[in-house]
Amino acid sequence: MNSSQRKRKRRVWVWSGITLGIVLILIIGTAAVVESHGKAIPASRLATVKRGNIIKSVVATGPVHPITQVEVKSKASGIVEKLYVDTNEHVVKGQKLAQLDQQEILAQVAAQKADLAGAEANVTTAKANVAEDRVNAAAPDLPMYRQTWQRNKTMLQEGLVSQQTYDNAERDYMAALNKRNVARAQISVDEAKLKQSEAQVQQAKASLAQLQEQLSYTTLVSPIDGVVLSRDVQVGDAVSSILVLGSTATKVMTIGNIDKVYVKGKVDEADIGSVYLGQPAVIHIESFPNKIFHGNVTKIAPMGVDKDNVTTFEVRVSIENPGHEIKAAMTANAEIQVAEHKNTLIVPEQALFYDNTKQAYVDVPDAHSKNGMRKVPVTVGISNGSQAEILSGLKEGQTVVLQQ
Repeated sequence: MNSSQRKRKRRVWVWSGITLGIVLILIIGTAAVVESHGKAIPASRLATVKRGNIIKSVVATGPVHPITQVEVKSKASGIVEKLYVDTNEHVVKGQKLAQLDQQEILAQVAAQKADLAGAEANVTTAKANVAEDRVNAAAPDLPMYRQTWQRNKTMLQEGLVSQQTYDNAERDYMAALNKRNVARAQISVDEAKLKQSEAQVQQAKASLAQLQEQLSYTTLVSPIDGVVLSRDVQVGDAVSSILVLGSTATKVMTIGNIDKVYVKGKVDEADIGSVYLGQPAVIHIESFPNKIFHGNVTKIAPMGVDKDNVTTFEVRVSIENPGHEIKAAMTANAEIQVAEHKNTLIVPEQALFYDNTKQAYVDVPDAHSKNGMRKVPVTVGISNGSQAEILSGLKEGQTVVLQQ
């Protein structure tokens, strides 16, 4: 090995020693920052004070509901013969949804129509009887019979007619007079019968109208514009009447208007004072993990509900849903924004500690302290559950220690 080769080899060893020394100095220096008296602070427990925006929110968690939702139940009992729509189909108010069996009710309608026709015929007869009674009561021939009777009476006294002729004239007059008196009395009777027949017609019409209404119950129509959220029966299923069983009657379908939906959640009484109508909210839906929806508070319950010594208030957050992307019954978290501070100092919530007097402080690395950390009192602003605002006590870029 010549002298030039030995010089190059010595230079390589020199530079290698220098590099190794620098690395050792850096390792020792880093350890000095996070280690004191043998106690090290893992890098995972260190965070930096940053400047940014923070929003304090009140979270209301609950299912998504259509702005309008109706359970369709039948007023009639029967068997489902036809179903005209299926789930997720759009329907308009008055559109046919289902048809129940009509055979029995159609027979009842036909029978009632026959009863009505009979009652109307009775009215016609009663009117004719009353008209006849009034003609007989007027007795237009009675004056003639009276004159004939009186003339024959005079002529009998003069011997111009026989007793038989007189008796016949008297009999005809008395018969006409009796017929008039009977007719006058019969008018009241026949008028009463007419009124009774007319009442029977009205009763028959009312019964027919009732049966026709019951017939209409066998055709189920949509009460609103919306979408078929569920179809709960099949052709051939028996359907019970809501008029008989009430709320336990068979549910045929559920129709909802999902052009606008809302999240119905609960807010703790400690936070409800910060919530007001029209307040903006950010909605996270589990079915759309990478998408954010926006809405507003549209309803706040006037009375809280106490459960397990915790009082909560029902809050409704409405969301525009023109594309029907959001479905009913999806689970959503509505973050109601109660405060927003921009360009402020922020630290992780885990960096905050509180002493016995509820004074907030943070731990910062300090190589000269016994445990490698030093308490720094801070003034805390708003918090969103994961980050907290620092109003005083720290500066941007400082390092803080997180809780274990």
